[in-house]
Amino acid sequence: MAGEGRRGGRRWRIVLLATAPLLAGCGSSFGWYVVAPTTAQGRANLLFLLDGMVWTVALSASAITISIALGLLVALPGLSKRPRLRVLNRVFVELVRAVPVLVMILWVYYGLPIVTGLSVGVFAAGVIALALSDSAFEAEIFRAGIQSIERGQHEAAQALGLSGWRKYRLVILPQALRRILPALGNQFVYMLKMSSLVSVIGMQELTRRANELVVVEYRPLEIYTVLVLEYLVLILLVSAAVRRLERRLALPGEARR
Repeated sequence: MAGEGRRGGRRWRIVLLATAPLLAGCGSSFGWYVVAPTTAQGRANLLFLLDGMVWTVALSASAITISIALGLLVALPGLSKRPRLRVLNRVFVELVRAVPVLVMILWVYYGLPIVTGLSVGVFAAGVIALALSDSAFEAEIFRAGIQSIERGQHEAAQALGLSGWRKYRLVILPQALRRILPALGNQFVYMLKMSSLVSVIGMQELTRRANELVVVEYRPLEIYTVLVLEYLVLILLVSAAVRRLERRLALPGEARR
């Protein structure tokens, strides 16, 4: 625990050292008052930006949850012995990975209502687009993780009378999840960053709020610096949570970082 605390302290000191040159530039050519917590205007602007963080986290968490579930469903046919199921897996993965995330967001928001006749809000469109784009990568992560489990584990599960879904649920997937957890954490970090693209359809997340504030205050350096710091804090928190979960799920004999 002491080592973990020291690592966390070093991580935050690095952040402060990296941002000190930017925050130190408080001369006449800088307008840090627009984001200074010591002024009423600065506090109002900071609260406006922080409200966007709530939507960023909600959007990313919803999208990653759906993409993990969808990715697992897509990965299982890729492990089948039937060629047709494997072909379906490859077609889905290759098609979805070929579409840029921004294009997927625009198509879901503007095109899906035309195709389905259903109205899609900006939040729902963002979640659908991000989850769909990420599901192809999640499918490959799950496929690689499941294939990394030794054949003996499959045989042991069958010897216990487990077959089909019960074998995967009780024996294979728990072990695979432990192995792919770092990759899943990386995808969550990726999702947090890609959520900024949803600002193009009017989603009031961090980037959209920063853009609106820049138009009002016309202080892009100061406002975008705060935006960078907000994303940095979010990603550091996610990374720390993933590492903590890795240590909790690690087996007694496994090396811990």
